[in-house]
Amino acid sequence: MIILGVDPGTLVTGYGVIEDRSGTLNVLAFDVVKNRSEQSMPIRLKAIYATLCSVIERYHPDEFAIETAFYGKNAQSAMKLGHARGVSILAAVNFEIPTTEYSPREVKRAVAGSGAASKDQVSYMIQSLLKLKSPPKYYDATDALAVAVCHHQKSVKARRSRKGTSRATDQLRNWKSYIQAHPEKIVRPR
Repeated sequence: MIILGVDPGTLVTGYGVIEDRSGTLNVLAFDVVKNRSEQSMPIRLKAIYATLCSVIERYHPDEFAIETAFYGKNAQSAMKLGHARGVSILAAVNFEIPTTEYSPREVKRAVAGSGAASKDQVSYMIQSLLKLKSPPKYYDATDALAVAVCHHQKSVKARRSRKGTSRATDQLRNWKSYIQAHPEKIVRPR
C-alpha cells in the first residue's frame, strides 16, 4: 500500500509518500510546495495542484490522507487554508484515490502519543519511525509524513478489526458445524 499524506497551506504545502511493504514502512518521497507571498492566490493554488498531480502520477498512491483545517481566530487564514485543502483533495479525487481527513491532534496522537505534541516531537518521532537519517528540512514535510503514518496506523487497525470479526464469524460457523455433526456431545438441561 502506498499512501500520500498532505499538510496543506497556501505558502507551504508539505507532502510525504510512504509505502507499506510487508509491514515495514518505507519513505518514497517528501518535500514541500513553496509559494511566494507576492504570488496571487490562484497561482499558488495552481502550483499546489500541479505538484500533487505530478507526485500522484509518479508514485501511484493507493490512499490519500490530509490534515483537516485548524480553526483559529483568523477567518481569512482559515479560508485560505480551505483553498489549499480543496485543490489538494481535488488532485486525489481526479485520480480516483480514496481520501481521508485527520485532525492535527489525531495525527500528533498517532505519531507522538500526545495530541499536544510539539513540532519538534513529531519531527523526532517521524525520523525515528521511518528511519530517516536526518529530519526533513521543513516541518510541513514532516507533518505530511505524520499524516501518512497516522493513516497507515488507522488502516492497519481497521483491517485487523475486520479480520477479527471474520475470524469470530468463522469460529461460530465451525462451532455450529461441530454441534450438528456431534449432537450426542450436547448436554441438555433437565
